[in-house]
Amino acid sequence: MAEEKKFVGFICTGCGIGERLDAGQLETTAKRDGKMQDVKQHEMLCNAEGVKMIQDEIGGGATHIMIAACSRRAKVEAFNFTEVAMTRANLREGVIWVRPDTDENRETTQEMADDYIRMACAEARFMTKPTPSGEQELNKHILVVGGGVTGMTAALEASAAGYPVTIVEKSGALGGNAANWYKSIPSRAPYAEPQDTGIEGMIELVNNNDRITVHLNSTLASTDGAPGRFKATIAEESGATTEAEFGAIVQATGYKPYDPSELTQYHYKDSPDVVTNWEFEALAKAGGPIKRPSDGKEVKAVAFVQNVGQTSKDSGKLPYHSGAGDLIAIKQAMYCKALNGADCDATILFNNLRTPGAAGEDFYRSAQEKMITFSKGDVSEVVPGGELEVKFKDLILNEDTAMKADLVVLDVGMMPNSGPDPYAQLAFEEAEEGSEEKETLRQALEVAPPSILNLKYRQGTDLPHLRHGFNDSHFICFPYETRRTGIYAAGPVRRPMDMRQAQDDAAGAAMKAIQAAENAGKGMAAHPRAGDLSYPSFRKEGCTQCKRCTVECPFGAINEDEQGYPVYNEARCRRCGTCMGACPVRVISFENYSIDTVGQQLKNVDMPDEFSEKPRILVLACENDAYPALDQAGMSGIEINPWARVIPVRCLGSVSLSWITDSLNSGYDGIVLMGCQKGDDYQCHFVRGSAMAHERMSKVGDTLQSLNLEPERVEVYEVAITDVERAPKLINDMAETVEKIGMSPFKF
Repeated sequence: MAEEKKFVGFICTGCGIGERLDAGQLETTAKRDGKMQDVKQHEMLCNAEGVKMIQDEIGGGATHIMIAACSRRAKVEAFNFTEVAMTRANLREGVIWVRPDTDENRETTQEMADDYIRMACAEARFMTKPTPSGEQELNKHILVVGGGVTGMTAALEASAAGYPVTIVEKSGALGGNAANWYKSIPSRAPYAEPQDTGIEGMIELVNNNDRITVHLNSTLASTDGAPGRFKATIAEESGATTEAEFGAIVQATGYKPYDPSELTQYHYKDSPDVVTNWEFEALAKAGGPIKRPSDGKEVKAVAFVQNVGQTSKDSGKLPYHSGAGDLIAIKQAMYCKALNGADCDATILFNNLRTPGAAGEDFYRSAQEKMITFSKGDVSEVVPGGELEVKFKDLILNEDTAMKADLVVLDVGMMPNSGPDPYAQLAFEEAEEGSEEKETLRQALEVAPPSILNLKYRQGTDLPHLRHGFNDSHFICFPYETRRTGIYAAGPVRRPMDMRQAQDDAAGAAMKAIQAAENAGKGMAAHPRAGDLSYPSFRKEGCTQCKRCTVECPFGAINEDEQGYPVYNEARCRRCGTCMGACPVRVISFENYSIDTVGQQLKNVDMPDEFSEKPRILVLACENDAYPALDQAGMSGIEINPWARVIPVRCLGSVSLSWITDSLNSGYDGIVLMGCQKGDDYQCHFVRGSAMAHERMSKVGDTLQSLNLEPERVEVYEVAITDVERAPKLINDMAETVEKIGMSPFKF
């Protein structure tokens, strides 16, 4: 038996809403046009009394509520009514704060508010309360892949929070690269001396922790499933296997140092006395004075050559800088003074000294006080022999010069220990057999590193890459997040970093993994819609099996059954709605977000006829960046044109072309779409949504042409959350365009 629906609206008159708007008219609009069965007003809806009024209505049978007050991004704790379907009309930031308080603006401001009431009511009528999928139970077990500093830190942090952890380490010992270090960059004041790495103590803590299980000499033979129910097969070097289920995964597989062998000017292959900074750590850790590898002579002069094979577009070199290399050189130059005496000459040859992080300037100053020499120069060659000669151009004096050294240390960068790029795997599968593209991809995959996760996903075996082979994540919007829900990258596998940064990274990834496991146990989404119970479903009888939803899902949440119909994996789904926007036959929907919840909003805007000289501009704004920017504009008192009607969307990738067509047919004079920045430096919370929306909208020109409408009527923009002044201007620019080209001929 279907649940009887009861629709109740609530109008807040606080925060100046009652002074600027006719609340009685808003109530009438909600009842007459919005079909609310009851509407109540309150002078401060978010206070205890107002919240109780709403709760009483819910207790009295209300199933769908409409709250007309502030932005849906405000007062989220006060208006947290998960037991009903709820919509919100933004009257504060979206209306009264973006309209000047003058008599001539009163009419258009009231019209805006009335429309937002109609839109919110329409959205409520076409949505239902999300319910958990019941797909799985809570699994608190965390899998950490990699037993270095990052992996051990993630394991210790998760176990301290009460979660059992399994570490899978491919080598025979914990510690990773840092286990071979003599000292580390200081992480505490006064940042004057290298400090102990603490690796031995960390290993002891891991081994003595009852919540942590360690598999050494082991790899993942396969990983399948989803948050809350990952199934992993752990293969040991002996051939034995262990199967276990996990709630979430942290990939902390670290890095390997760049090999400078092909850089012949340094003669790294020819001379044992030319070493990398990683090899120098072993010389220092051997104990006693640092000695020359070739003859065991105690070194008296060491040259540190910085930025070797880095920040270069040349083939075979790293196009990025590893960040910590100069701090490592300072640390190692201090080794020379401490182990070989104050008279040991340590010279750092640099072309752009970088000392990021907490140690930074203090550590550099301490090195100067220890009489370590810093020389700005470009090294052209290291000449081998009984005594090494380092030739370089002095960039201060602008002249060629040279220095003698017993030992030369090359600052080489970090290369991520990531698996093969799954997008290359997919492209190889889809490339035409016998084509040049297929052969190129085949050659690239043959030299790709072995798989780490061995994911049994349609979208490939490993985490996608960003530039330069680092695992997917984004430093601005979502560190640790990857395109595989419930799997988090941490440490140097996602960007170059020092030990302290890696530990911080590991703690963040561990907390994300815990959140993913907990949310999965409740049927809730992960970041950025954490807590959302909705998930996609589709109407099978309308599906054409085109596979667009499967291919375009950024998170691998959709597979196909034997007949080619989509199979949704709710626990992998981020609830972005990209599949909904991709579907050409509009059969995909969420309980609280669908073609109709947005389509009915845009259709329920009052559309003045052409003689009223009141255009209407539809704004579809990404809820993660553009919509917050517009809210901030309201808080800053920046004016927005009264003809605009803003609808937040989960992601621009969820925008259906049917919304654009329906809007134009309904008489909208202009349409503005605002999504996140796309490309290599993407800021889209759903990775590719903005890029796909731009691609889809590039085809809107055909629709406009068929309707005999100007192409300027539809614009797509990339908007950042910081575009507080620019976002309103884009709307106001569209209003000026409409004024110039005239209103739509589709006006009723």
